[in-house]
Amino acid sequence: MTSRTGASPSTALRRAADRVTLSPVRVVALGFAAAVAIGTGLLLVPAASQPGTETGVVDALFTATSAMCLTGLVVVDTPTHWSGFGQGIILGLIQAGGFGIMTMASVVGLMLANRIGLRARLNAAAEVRASGLGDVRSVVVGVVRVSILIETVTALCLTVRFAFGYDEPPGRALWLGVFHAISAFNNAGFALYSDNIIGFADDPFICLPLLAAVILGGIGFPVLFEVGRRVRGKSRRWSLHTKLTVTVTAILLIIGPALVLALEWGYTLRGHDLGAKLLVAAFQGIMPRTAGFNSVDYAQMDPATLLVTDVLMFIGGGSGGTAGGIKVTTFALLLFAIVAEVRGERSVMIFDRRIGPRVQRQALAVALIGVALVMVPTIVLLAGTHFDLNVLLFEVTSAFATVGLSTGITAQLPAWGQLILVMLMYLGRIGSITLVSALAARHRDRRYELPEERPFIG
Repeated sequence: MTSRTGASPSTALRRAADRVTLSPVRVVALGFAAAVAIGTGLLLVPAASQPGTETGVVDALFTATSAMCLTGLVVVDTPTHWSGFGQGIILGLIQAGGFGIMTMASVVGLMLANRIGLRARLNAAAEVRASGLGDVRSVVVGVVRVSILIETVTALCLTVRFAFGYDEPPGRALWLGVFHAISAFNNAGFALYSDNIIGFADDPFICLPLLAAVILGGIGFPVLFEVGRRVRGKSRRWSLHTKLTVTVTAILLIIGPALVLALEWGYTLRGHDLGAKLLVAAFQGIMPRTAGFNSVDYAQMDPATLLVTDVLMFIGGGSGGTAGGIKVTTFALLLFAIVAEVRGERSVMIFDRRIGPRVQRQALAVALIGVALVMVPTIVLLAGTHFDLNVLLFEVTSAFATVGLSTGITAQLPAWGQLILVMLMYLGRIGSITLVSALAARHRDRRYELPEERPFIG
C-alpha cells in the first residue's frame, strides 16, 4: 500500500515526523531549553558556588534560565553566592543567549567547515530574522562581529574607570569591565555588586557606557546592520522596520526618563543634585528597555513609577536583538491601527507604506498573548502569596519581558512561584521568535466564504 505521492505509509510518516520535529521554531525552542539544562547542571557543581555555600536545584535552574534568557532576575546574590567559576558560567550563558543558540551553532559550523548547511540556515533564519536563506551567513557573521565590537569598546571604558576611578587591581577591573559590558549589550542586567549599580548612580563614566551598550543591544541586529550600511554609503533608504524601530525607540528614550524624573523628583531622586537626578532618571527610564540594571532601589519607588515601568518593560525593545517584550514595532503597529480606525481609513499606513491585514492580526496576537502571559501568573501569585498587586505585577512583567528589574521579592517567593517566573522568562525569550515564525509560516486559504455579519463593538 502506498500514499498518493507513491511513498509507503511508513516512509510518509517518517517524512512527516522529520518535518515536525526538526522545524526551525522547534529547534530554536529546544536549543534554548537544552542550554538552560546544561547551565543548570554546571551551576550545581560545587566549584560554581563560594566555599561553604550550597546551591539548590531551583536556584541553579532560575539563575541559568535568567542568564540564558537575558533577564537578570536573581534568587541568590550573584557576587557572594557564585564563585569565579560560577560567574563565568553565568557570563557564558548570557553571551550564548545574546548570540542565539542557532547563531552559535552556525558559527561553530563556519569555524569547522567554513559553511552553513541548509537546515542550519533555516534554523538560524528563524532566530536572527534574516530576510532570506542567502544572507544568513552574512547575518550570522555580522551578529558576532557587532556584538564583540560593542562589548569590547564598552569593556574598555568600564575597565579604565574601575581601575583609575575606584582603584581596582588590573585583573579585577578587567573582569568587572568585561562582565558588565557583556551583561549590558545583551540586555541581561546581571551585576557583580550586591546592590547592582546603585553605588555608581551618580557616576556618568559607569552609567553612560552601560546605557549606550543597552540601547545598541536592544534596538536589534537588523536595525544595526541597516544603519551600518547607510553610514558606509551602501544603502540610501531605510526599510519600514528600521524607520519604525528607530522612531519609536527615540520617542520612548525621551518619554521614559522624563516620566521617571517627574514622578521620582521628591522620592528616590530627592537626595541627588540636578546633574545626578538627570543621570539617574535617564538610567532608570531607559533600563526597562529591557536591561535590568538599577541605580536606585525599586522597592522605594512610587507606585506610579512602577506602573510606568511596567508599560515600558511590556513594550520592550527592537526585534531580532537582545531585548524582550512585545517589541516596539508591534506596539507601534497597533497604535497606528487604532489611529486609522479612529480616522475611518480603510488601510493602516505607516511612513507611506500600507500594512497588510495579516501583519496586523499577528501583532494583535502577540500583544494579547503577552497580556495573558502577564495577567494569569499575576493572578495566581496574588492568590497564593501575601505580596501586593503592584510588586507582583512588576515582577511578572519583568520576567515575561526578560528585563530583570525587581522590587526585591523574587528570592522571597515560594519555589512554585519562582518556577512560574522561570517559565515566563523562557517564554518571554523564545516565545516571540517561535510564535511569530509559526504565524508567518501558517497560511491556509478557504475554498469558500461565509456570510458577513457585524456584532456590536464597544
